[in-house]
Amino acid sequence: MSDDKFEDNIESLTTDQDKMNDTLAAEALERLVDIPVEVTVELGRKRVTVEQLLSLKSGSILELMKVSGDPLDVVVGQRLIARGEAVVIGDRYGIRITEVIVDSKSISSRKVNEEEN
Repeated sequence: MSDDKFEDNIESLTTDQDKMNDTLAAEALERLVDIPVEVTVELGRKRVTVEQLLSLKSGSILELMKVSGDPLDVVVGQRLIARGEAVVIGDRYGIRITEVIVDSKSISSRKVNEEEN
């Protein structure tokens, strides 16, 4: 078998394998798309002592670490998946997604619970 034919056969097998993997991935994703997940939008964080926590009362202000205008974090399953900005829709709040985190493991290997130290 010539080198060109061999390379064509390898390329054909690789392409077929890629198509099969894509089909399997699509089928697996199709089984998951209707599973409900909890989405959390994090406005900010603050570490306080128990004494400070117990002193909170109606009207108390708890200053958060985020600066006004900073993007809000969108979290699913303790993983950062997107960032956005707060919007008001009628009498409700919402979030306009401004950035989708494609690979939260490589971009943000931190778990949301580990952010502030």
